[in-house]
Amino acid sequence: MRLISTALLTLMVACTPMYDVVVVGGGTGGTAAAIEAARDGAHVLVIEESPWLGGMLTSAGVSAIDGNYRLRGGIFGEFTDSLAVRYGGYKALKSGWVSNILFNPAVGADILANMAHQAGVEIRHARPRPGISRIKDHWRLTLSDGSRVKASILIDGTELGDIALEVGAEELQDRVTLQDMTYVAIVKQYDHDVTIEEPQDYNPELYRDCCSTWPPEMMLSYGALPDGHIMLNWPQSGNDIYLDYLHMPREEVYRQAKNRTLGYIYYIQTKLGYRNIGIAHDVFPTDDGFPFYPYYRDSRRFAGRDTMTIEAARRPYDFDLYTRAVAVGDYPVDHHHNQNPRREELSHLWYGKIPSFSVPLGVVIPIGVEDLLMADKNISVTWEMNGATRLQPVVTGLGQAAGALAAIAVKTGRHPSEVPASEVQAVLLDRGCYLLPFLDLKPTDPGFRELQEKGIKGEVKGTGRTVGWANETWVNTPEQ
Repeated sequence: MRLISTALLTLMVACTPMYDVVVVGGGTGGTAAAIEAARDGAHVLVIEESPWLGGMLTSAGVSAIDGNYRLRGGIFGEFTDSLAVRYGGYKALKSGWVSNILFNPAVGADILANMAHQAGVEIRHARPRPGISRIKDHWRLTLSDGSRVKASILIDGTELGDIALEVGAEELQDRVTLQDMTYVAIVKQYDHDVTIEEPQDYNPELYRDCCSTWPPEMMLSYGALPDGHIMLNWPQSGNDIYLDYLHMPREEVYRQAKNRTLGYIYYIQTKLGYRNIGIAHDVFPTDDGFPFYPYYRDSRRFAGRDTMTIEAARRPYDFDLYTRAVAVGDYPVDHHHNQNPRREELSHLWYGKIPSFSVPLGVVIPIGVEDLLMADKNISVTWEMNGATRLQPVVTGLGQAAGALAAIAVKTGRHPSEVPASEVQAVLLDRGCYLLPFLDLKPTDPGFRELQEKGIKGEVKGTGRTVGWANETWVNTPEQ
């Protein structure tokens, strides 16, 4: 075996590039964190294995945004405004009935890549090798291409919390089960028969009830994209699948989840008669036309300085979490367990209604590990609350908060845990972010910042309500 001399090793370490912030995982939250930190003056590197940034928004194909349509602020608002410009206005984005904002994942990826480039974010399409270490005041990582990097602050933007797990963050121990996952497919109508071969382990009974509530036309228009493509992410006897993916080899997870989706497509073609609908090969640059990875509704979650709960969402003023608010959400507590063998046992766990809510800064700061932040579904929320915080707008907002926190910490020579929430809130308000989900004023309205600042001080309080599927909070509640 060839030995490396001490002098050469010293030179290699000395030549290792040093970054203020390294984000591992260019997912939805990680991308927002990188953009914000770079805009705030930090030297930022994103390490992302797939060719795209954006995670579930783009790389996993979940290009129908869940919630926050009336709470468009910060990076989330910039992203949706850019989509509206690309497609000719917000009305054009209401192409499918599952969401008010739908888009081609490739278009979303292009927008995020441009935002990252303009902010000065460096990107390496690689993955870290095992063995991330903490040396004095910085992190040291070796990448899959053999290169090394160092960082003052490390942000875990992975889909499943892989980095926080490796460096010893404390997992929350409240999980009942994993939610069903989905390997989304983007399909389109062809002018000829594109029926695929019968997939491995195909079982038509899995899909028999996919149209028991909705006719096939409604099922397909659910995820209709503005350019004519269709997003297949159908929970009712569709392509949801239950797998214990936190404890399975990734390749096996992908194989089983893809087969479930291929079976669904084959059922649509052969049983429902849509033989001209098949996978679109003009969206993802993959051999099979599938997204780069599946949509995980759950991740490992790690104990933080704050833990967000359903009770805090329902009764925010019984807790003080709202005083440290950095992101908002208005989606219901949405859990997918229909494919779980234990679904009958879990049937008592439907959680009822919550109003729109805020999430505190402490959920991105793990206890016990300094200079590590979390920026995706790996945050400190209870298993139940993850059903509402896992959605794209909330993850984007929390990612942006993590990026602002990282930049402040580096700039001022503090650990993130030493930075008061008020300093991060000030930066986020500068960026036009909602801290509290008050619908009275938009970020562009005079008085918006003052209202938000009074809200986090408790000088004004909002009243939450549920109207149909929507959740709202108002300081001055309008008449229904």
